[in-house]
Amino acid sequence: MSNVFSFTGTVGRDAEVRYLPSGQAVLNVTVANNIGFGDKQQTLWIRCAVWGKRAEGQLQNYLKKGQQVFVSGELSQSEYRAQDGSTKTSLELNANIIDLVGKRNESSQPQQSYPSSQPSGQQAPSHDNFDAPYDDDIPF
Repeated sequence: MSNVFSFTGTVGRDAEVRYLPSGQAVLNVTVANNIGFGDKQQTLWIRCAVWGKRAEGQLQNYLKKGQQVFVSGELSQSEYRAQDGSTKTSLELNANIIDLVGKRNESSQPQQSYPSSQPSGQQAPSHDNFDAPYDDDIPF
């Protein structure tokens, strides 16, 4: 039997990297996933962890609040007692894959521009100019 859970969601708070006493790195990030429709819609908060060398890489710099991500890994559920005495449930995912799938919702994200390989006065011919008006009689 396989336990693989995949979803898209939004990072709820900036990712953090911590080190266990053994020296192993773990990157923790909480991701929100909306399920249901209309009045029945609710938000699931899923705590995701990436272990080892992947946790020590540059991923932490990109997993900021508001970033949309695709996450896949092994899902587990645990229960704990809240301060008010009630029993709560926590969803945790040991992530194998975390991919960035959209732009952050914040306007403060720096824009990167890459230099063109063409001199500035020349434009390469392109058949995929999606900004130009399309002059064809497509029936749909």
